[in-house]
Amino acid sequence: MLTGAAHLIRLMPLLALLGVSQAMAQTAGNPPAPEEGLWLAQDHDGVFQIGHCGDTLCGRLIGMLYDGPVPKDVWGRSQCGLVMLTDFRLSKDENVWRGHILDPETGRTYDARIHAESAEVLKLRGFILGIPLFGKTQTWTRYHGTIGPECKLP
Repeated sequence: MLTGAAHLIRLMPLLALLGVSQAMAQTAGNPPAPEEGLWLAQDHDGVFQIGHCGDTLCGRLIGMLYDGPVPKDVWGRSQCGLVMLTDFRLSKDENVWRGHILDPETGRTYDARIHAESAEVLKLRGFILGIPLFGKTQTWTRYHGTIGPECKLP
């Protein structure tokens, strides 16, 4: 008769195989969202990298147009690398991602929605009081350029 430890040792290869299969199934079943990638803001003054942060999408400012020192947020932190899009969750009934966007100059966070209109176009709508009617929509485009040191756009 096998002890508990010996039985577990004999089952380890099978458990490992099941774990690998399950991980592959999860990866294969979750293709990247069309909203993921690099996006140039509407005014062409910033590039955001949007991707998964756990089970949500988030976005970080990775490129900016500026002269002089790197711009700082209201708390004196560099805006380079600042996470400004947070907690975006897919709303299946509307096929949009709902989350929050940070205004680094005021420190205020607003409700927001994002959705890929096409492979090259992202719509972002920021709004107040949880009411999209009280907001503004921007059109961002897929970014294919380069980014220099300290988030400097060419």
